[in-house]
Formats: sequence, C-alpha cells, structure tokens
Amino acid sequence: MQGDDPLKILATSVVIPVFNEVESLPELMRRCLGACRDLGPFELVLVDDGSSDGSRAIIREGAAEFPGTVVGIFLNRNYGQHAAIMAGFAACRGDLVVTLDADLQNPPEEIPRVVEALRQGNDVVGSVRAHRQDNLLRKLGSRVINAFTERTTGVQMTDYGCMLRGYRRHIVAAMLCCRERSTFIPVLANSFARRTTEIEVAHTARSSGESKYGLWNLVNLQFDLLTGMTKFPLRLLSITGAVLAFLGVGFGLILLILRIVHGAAWAAEGVFTLFAVLFIILGIQFVGMGILGEYLGRVFDDVRARPRYFISHVAGHSDLRETADVSAAAGTAGSVGNSLRRLLGAMVSDVDEEPEARR
Repeated sequence: MQGDDPLKILATSVVIPVFNEVESLPELMRRCLGACRDLGPFELVLVDDGSSDGSRAIIREGAAEFPGTVVGIFLNRNYGQHAAIMAGFAACRGDLVVTLDADLQNPPEEIPRVVEALRQGNDVVGSVRAHRQDNLLRKLGSRVINAFTERTTGVQMTDYGCMLRGYRRHIVAAMLCCRERSTFIPVLANSFARRTTEIEVAHTARSSGESKYGLWNLVNLQFDLLTGMTKFPLRLLSITGAVLAFLGVGFGLILLILRIVHGAAWAAEGVFTLFAVLFIILGIQFVGMGILGEYLGRVFDDVRARPRYFISHVAGHSDLRETADVSAAAGTAGSVGNSLRRLLGAMVSDVDEEPEARR
C-alpha cells in the first residue's frame, strides 16, 4: 500500500461502535452520510455492542433506508468498545478505515480530514482533541494515562483516548490476525505501522446520554493495556526483587562489620541479622516470581485464542468492493481480510437483510 498513488481515490469504511446511543444515532447517521458524500465509495458500519435502548432498531432502519451504504453488525451481548471495533474491522471492506465514537463529541465532519491524511500515505492517523470539552478530573486522568501508556509501551502518541482514527487496510488485516482477547487498538495499530501521524480535531460537549467510560472502566482499560501490550509489570517485579536482595546483602554486611566492632550485644543478639536474612529471602522470592511471570506471560501470549465477540446477525450488505477503485496492493490486503472473515464466519449465527423477515 505504501507504493500507491496518493491521489488515487480509495474506498472508505467508517466503523462506529454503538452502545445505548438511541438519542444520538439519527443525527450521527445523518452527519456521517453527509460528511462522507464527497469521499468517493464509502460504507458506514455500525456495530451494536448489545444495546438495550432501541439503538438496534434504528440501525436496522438505517441499513434498510441506505442499502449498500449503511451496514449494521449486531453482537449478542456487550463485549466492550474495542471488541466491537474489531468486529467492525472484520466486516468492513474499505481500503481506508476510520473509527469514530457514537456520542458525537468528535464531529463526523472531521472524517474527511482523517481520510485525507491516510491518502497522503500514512498507515495510521491519530487525532488530538483540541479544546477538549470534558471536566477537569477526566482531563487529568487522561493525561496521566497517556503519559503512563507512552512510557510503558514505547509508542509515542499524544491522545490515546480519542477514537477518531484512521487505518489503512493492511494495518487492519494485521490487527485481525492478532487473536488476544484484550486489545488496545491504538497501540496495536502503531506496532504494525511504518508511517504514522496525528492531526488536531474538534471536540464538543456530550449533547445527550452519559459516558460509557466511568472511572472503573478506565482502570480496567489500563489493566488491559498493560497486560495485553507489555510485560513491564512482570519485569518491574523482578527488578524490585533484585533491589531488595541487594539491599539485604548490603545490610547483612554492615551488621556483620558492626557486630565484630561492637560485639553481640549491639546487634540485639542476632535480631538485626535476622532482618537482613529476611530481606535477602524476600528479594529472592520476588526475583523468582518475576522470572516465573516472564514465562507465564509468554505462554499467555501463545494461548489467548478465544473469540472476542459473537455476532448474532448482520443487517445490510455493502457493495463497496464492487464500486471501489481498488489497487493491486489493496486487493492483496483485502484477500487477507476476506480469509479472516471466512474464519470468523463460524461465529456468525445468521446473516440477513432484516431478521424479522424470516419469521
């Protein structure tokens, strides 16, 4: 894909995870369709992540009203934002893939700017929320998480929390090949990308509903990031154990010297020496746990192969591949995606335009 003519018009898929967004969905679809009108061939893939508020019905109506353009993917229960996006990745067909939240805090009108950055040859396009319209606590929490994530993963990115992002098809295909259950998409995508960039995008206050990411969800997301993308906590355990063991040995040597100089009475008849031995044993235990953790981490990386999600049905069929002007390189990456979709087909219980029509 790197050798593609940057002026070639490539098909675009917009993937949006949806969870209980019934109030914003009609405007979201209207604005997305309007924003993508001049992009050339495109599809809007709405992934319902087990909504219970009527969002599913609105998505079905949109798929029926705009056949071949709006596609609804319905998961049988709530699996989380990143799993829903991966389901959308497996179903979408565009050469350029843009992800967006359904809450309209990132205006859909920014989609063309992300697509333009992708057409310039970037593998991954991140976004930075300018003049962010969130409360102070949420801003500070995001800043801490961004800094900690960058330090632990080594992947430099200003704003990990903004879901308005763009990916080229071969990056999406590479992410679909990764079978771990817990996935932090921005970091995972950057690990495969050769050329990345970030752009500033607008950010507005949430007009309806409540954020699905509370404090506990953010904490869980951070744990998923650490355990899924880095072994830093395990290595920190080994380092801590080594430091404790080193301090214990040093403490023991100091006690031995002072005992010789001042006699047994000064050392409280061996109590201090016992503490030194305890430090050494504790340090050795931490080192052993860290090494064991390293091995368990590698085994964990190899055996995580459970499905991320289960698709109950699909509404709407995109004919994007038939209308798009796809390059040879894009076709190769697309075949990888098609193969993955065939593998994932075993997890799809039924696929139809309108599920109720079968009854």
